[in-house]
Amino acid sequence: MSNKNLRTVIFLGIASILSILTIQFFWIKKNIDFQQTNIAIQNKQDSLSQVQFNDQVTIALKRVANEIQRINQQPGDLYGNVKQLTSNYFTVELHDTLHPFLLELLLKHEFYDHNITEDFQYGIYDCFSDSIVYGDYIRFEGDSAFTNLSVTDEPLIDSRAQLKLDSDLHYFSVVFPTRENIAIADRPHDVTPWYYLFAIILFVLIFFGFSISVIFKQKKLSEIKNDFINNMTHELKTPIATIGISSETLMNINPEKSDDKILRYASIIYKENKRLESQVERVLNVANLDKGEIKLNLSTINLHEIIEEAKENFEYNQLEERGGQINLKLNAEYAVLKGDVVHITNIVNNLIDNAIKYCDKIPNLTIKTTNQKNKIIIQFSDNGKGISRDNIKYIFDKFYRVPTGNLHDVKGFGLGLFYVKTIVEAHNGTIHVRSNPGKGSEFSIALPLK
Repeated sequence: MSNKNLRTVIFLGIASILSILTIQFFWIKKNIDFQQTNIAIQNKQDSLSQVQFNDQVTIALKRVANEIQRINQQPGDLYGNVKQLTSNYFTVELHDTLHPFLLELLLKHEFYDHNITEDFQYGIYDCFSDSIVYGDYIRFEGDSAFTNLSVTDEPLIDSRAQLKLDSDLHYFSVVFPTRENIAIADRPHDVTPWYYLFAIILFVLIFFGFSISVIFKQKKLSEIKNDFINNMTHELKTPIATIGISSETLMNINPEKSDDKILRYASIIYKENKRLESQVERVLNVANLDKGEIKLNLSTINLHEIIEEAKENFEYNQLEERGGQINLKLNAEYAVLKGDVVHITNIVNNLIDNAIKYCDKIPNLTIKTTNQKNKIIIQFSDNGKGISRDNIKYIFDKFYRVPTGNLHDVKGFGLGLFYVKTIVEAHNGTIHVRSNPGKGSEFSIALPLK
C-alpha cells in the first residue's frame, strides 16, 4: 500500500467515525431532551404531591403541638417548632412535659383529619441526653386505626395512660417509613446516555488505532518482503550469470591447448554453484523453521573445534584479500555440548560472515569462550559499522536488514540473524547483542553444556 493510499484510508476512516459520532450525538441529544421533558412533567407532579403531603403533615404537627401546649396550660411561642429534615422525617420541639399516649392519640386525630392515611412511627426524645425515651409504630388499617375518642374519654385510662415523663424539655419526631427517605438538599442525578456514548467513542478510537497500527505493520512487512525479493534476485543472478559466462567460455576453448583455463573456469563454476546452493539452502532452512519442520540431529560436539575450523576457512577464503584477522580466546575449560553439528557450524559461520561483511575497514574479529555455571558463553566482538539503538531491536526479525538508504553495498536476505536466534533457542540457549554505531558489535551466545 502506497503512502497516498494509506493517508486516504486514514482520512476516510476518521471522516466515517466523525460522521457516525455526529449522528449519534444528534439522536442522543434529541432523546435526552424528550426524556427530560417527560421527567420534568413527572417530577413536577411528584413534587406537587410531595409538597401537599409536607404541608399537610406540618399543619397537623403544629396543631398537635398547640393542643399539647393548651392541655398543659403552658404559654409560649411555638413559631418554627416543626422542622422537616428529610422527605419522610419531621421533628417537633416542645418545652412541656409530654405524655406518650396523649401524643399518639393527638397524632392519630390530626393525621386522620388531614387525610394522612399512612403508617407512621413516632418517638419522644430527651433533649439533655438526645436519646429516645419512648416510641411506637402505628400501622394504618382503615378508619379503625384512627379512633375518634377524645382525650377526656374513659378508655384512655389503661397502662399507657399511667406512663408519665417527669422531665421537661422533650421533643418528638415522626417518620413515615413507606415514603422514600431523601435529604432535602439532595437532588437525584440521572445516568444519561452520554456515558454510553463516551464508552463507544473510546472503544471506536481504540479499535481504529489498532487497525491503523496493523496497517502500518503490514505496510512495513510488505516493504521488507519487497526488499527480500530484490536482494534474493541479486544474490541469485550473480552466480547464475557467472556460471553462464564460464560455461560459454569452456565451450569455446580448445581442450588440447588450454588445460589451465579449463581448470580455472571449472573452479569458478564449482564455487559459484556452491554459493548458489548455499543461498537456496538458507532460504529453505528458514522456510522449514516457519513450518516447524526442522529437526535437530543431536550429537556430542566440541565447540572449540568448530570455531577453529571456521577461522581457518574464513581466513583462507575472505580475510586473505582484505588483510583482516580473527583472534581466538578459547578460555572455556569445558566446550563439549549436545547439539546439531550442522546448525551450530552455521551459527558460527553466519556471525563471522556478518562481522566481515558489515565492516568498512580492515576486519578485526575476536571470538572468546568462557564457562558460566553449566553453560558455555561464546562472544563475537568485531570492529564493524555497528547498529543504532533504533534498529538493534529488529535485527533478529525475519527479512529485516538495517536500512542503508540507496546504498546496497552488502548482499543478503535478512535471514541470517533470524536463523541464528532460532537455532540457538532450539538448543535451549540465549543470544544477546551490544553495539555502538561506528565502534562495532558484540554478539553473546549462551549454550548449555552436555
